[in-house]
Amino acid sequence: MANLESAILITIIAGIILFIIPDKASLAKGILALAAAVTAGVLTAGIYTSDAQMFMPELWNIGRYLTLRIDNLSRLVLMFISLFSILILLYSIVYMKGKRIRNYYSWILVTMGCSYGAVLADNLLLFLAFWGILGITLYKLIQGSDEESSATAKKTLIMIGASDSIMIIGIAIVWKITGTLNMSEISLSTGNALTVTAFLALLAGSFTKAGAFPFHTWVPDYAKDAPASSSAFLPASLDKLLGIYFLARIINGMFITGEWMTLILLLIAVTTIITAVMMALIQHNYKKLLGYHAVSQVGYMILGLSLGSVIGIAAGLFHMVNHAIYKSGLFLSAGSIEHRTGLSEIDDLGGLSKAMPVTFIAALIFAMSISGIPPLNGFASKWMIYQAIIDFGGEPGIPNKLWVIWLGLAVFGSALTLASFIKFIGGVFLSRRRAELADVKEVPWAMWIPVALLALFCILLGVFATNQVVPKLFMPVTGEFEFSGYWNSGMVSVMVLLSIVAGIIIYLASDIKKFRTSDSFIGGEKFHDLAGYPTPEFYKTFTEFRFLSAVYNRAREKWFDIYDLSKGIVLWSSHRLSLAHTGVLSGYIIWIFAGLIIMLLIMI
Repeated sequence: MANLESAILITIIAGIILFIIPDKASLAKGILALAAAVTAGVLTAGIYTSDAQMFMPELWNIGRYLTLRIDNLSRLVLMFISLFSILILLYSIVYMKGKRIRNYYSWILVTMGCSYGAVLADNLLLFLAFWGILGITLYKLIQGSDEESSATAKKTLIMIGASDSIMIIGIAIVWKITGTLNMSEISLSTGNALTVTAFLALLAGSFTKAGAFPFHTWVPDYAKDAPASSSAFLPASLDKLLGIYFLARIINGMFITGEWMTLILLLIAVTTIITAVMMALIQHNYKKLLGYHAVSQVGYMILGLSLGSVIGIAAGLFHMVNHAIYKSGLFLSAGSIEHRTGLSEIDDLGGLSKAMPVTFIAALIFAMSISGIPPLNGFASKWMIYQAIIDFGGEPGIPNKLWVIWLGLAVFGSALTLASFIKFIGGVFLSRRRAELADVKEVPWAMWIPVALLALFCILLGVFATNQVVPKLFMPVTGEFEFSGYWNSGMVSVMVLLSIVAGIIIYLASDIKKFRTSDSFIGGEKFHDLAGYPTPEFYKTFTEFRFLSAVYNRAREKWFDIYDLSKGIVLWSSHRLSLAHTGVLSGYIIWIFAGLIIMLLIMI
């Protein structure tokens, strides 16, 4: 069990040591950080492989509040924290050259170590300590190079900090009711107002970290303004792993959710799916588009976990891992595009498929995976969620009777995801190549290898989902179950491969490839190379529907941004309170006596 604290200490101490090395030695710092991450990764691999099939959790006490817990869920999350940290550090060695983030590699390692700590902590106070530090590192990993990025960093810190404060209230209530702070010893029913308050307070922390509605608004802004490696590391992968990990602890361990709580969770899940993907459809900035999809996919994870069934929980955790893989890959692909072109608007790009073939193929795989195209991993986890919803509908209860709504909205969200990624792939890689992008070429190997590996994981986790991945990675966490209906990922993969081969044979055997091409001819003028229609323009139709137009306009005005709404309320309240500061002494005396009377009435 010594590997538990070793993995935490190695990364945090290495990160602290790197603070001493000047940022001018960026390459050396990157290599040292990668070496520390690989060492910690080896330790966590040892943790995962040792007694990996055990279902009984092991507790290890360092002190009164320093209680660590290792079980199959924490083993799983630890392994993927290490994987993403190593790949993103390798990518960053080239990508972060010239980027102005002080002590970037130090903060990456501190984030990695605190993520280990949050996953292993059984005591809620220890968990909160690691969790709170992660809010600071999230703030530090976005460059404050201009007013907009500085505002985004401040917004992120305030929202994460506020949710942590709310969590403290929940933890205090839990301790008051149970007399313990160890998650493994807590089991509360959401049957009264006090436990519901504690449940919702802890849920707020989980939802803010994962980026679920209505605490999601920091994610798209962070994705737009932060370096792509920071977005891939936190909102795309580690924050999702940690947020959903804690959600799994809350709703499948610490609390027993009743019918109405389940209904609320399911409503939040489908709302997160649809609202975020609708916002993604109209984005012109490809990093912000990916940010909204990082929110939308959280809805599927919440949906699976909220169902409460074994297959539902396994599906939610499977989608958590899948999302971290393809979304971090998408952000790294976006970073490669930005690294070579310096552009972030889809309208300004096009035709990069030949110039950046590895990035294009990987991004295409990620886009198909997140859209739920078989036989990739995104399809596998979404299909399991659909199966879990159908099984859920066979049980009594109000949420169960509404299973068609949950299923319909989940499938509809997947269709809209595909539509928005057609825009992303078509606009960036497949449309006409601009003359100013003629010199663009593929990124260095240190940047494309992590992207290619993540794309390979998307394929492997999808092809071997039912026979290898789910039984060996997720059934040890949730328990064994049988898939509903007839579905085998291996057979689906073979059928898809055969259809591709058949298409190639038909193409080669026919004269389809021998078609004639000619330039456009209008009024005797050749304008083919100048004419163009930006891909995002096709999606303006969504904003022209009467109802959707009103919603989109309100969204642009920040009507649905909980941060801006809260800020407005605070500023309004402070303005009203400032009116009481008249400078007249008698007025202050009246306020003091009024306050004392109110306090006495409360105490009595």
